[in-house]
Amino acid sequence: MIDAFIESHYIQSLPFLLKGLVWTLLITVVGLILGFILGALVGLGRLSNKKFIRIICTVYVEIIRGTPILVQVLFIYLGLTEQVIGVNIDKVTASIIAISINAGAYIAEIVRGAVDSIDKGQHEAGRSIGLSKKQTMRYIIWPQAFKRMIPPLGNQFIISLKDTSLFSVIAVGELLYMGKQYYNVTYTPFQTLTMVCVLYLLITIPTSYFLRRLERKMDV
Repeated sequence: MIDAFIESHYIQSLPFLLKGLVWTLLITVVGLILGFILGALVGLGRLSNKKFIRIICTVYVEIIRGTPILVQVLFIYLGLTEQVIGVNIDKVTASIIAISINAGAYIAEIVRGAVDSIDKGQHEAGRSIGLSKKQTMRYIIWPQAFKRMIPPLGNQFIISLKDTSLFSVIAVGELLYMGKQYYNVTYTPFQTLTMVCVLYLLITIPTSYFLRRLERKMDV
């Protein structure tokens, strides 16, 4: 029975699927790093005293959060680059950009909410000891706010990881796309998609468990 399982498509598909998992993780991690930078800037921009900056940041957040990421990646890969900019970009780059701008909008709200949740007295305390507004943000507000961002940022990682499965529509070699390629040749969709689910769960379940423990520690 063990030999039959090893020879089955559950196991035979693994080397093929692992190649897709590597691309899935690469797109997710790089996209979220860029998304965090973008989200931090936009989130702080939404708290700016300048109305023009607040409006621009708010419009960005509302547009991105109000449209599906599948539409966004198609817009970037097929619409924007070819018809507007006139420059063709590869599928992986388009996927990373889509994850970045999509996650950036949600991270912006995470950043805004975390910074806004810090007691106003902390701002006054910083100014009272001679720190400028930027120094107060850097040394007092941001470290406290960042701790509050960690759990929702972890949740965003899980969401973005699963969102990469939608990029199979533009033939990005991520996990689901590689699964489709495999079962189209072997005619084993049940076994292959079972392994696709298992690989996703091997990433998402430990991450969720770690986040729950982290939240409990931070509440102490």
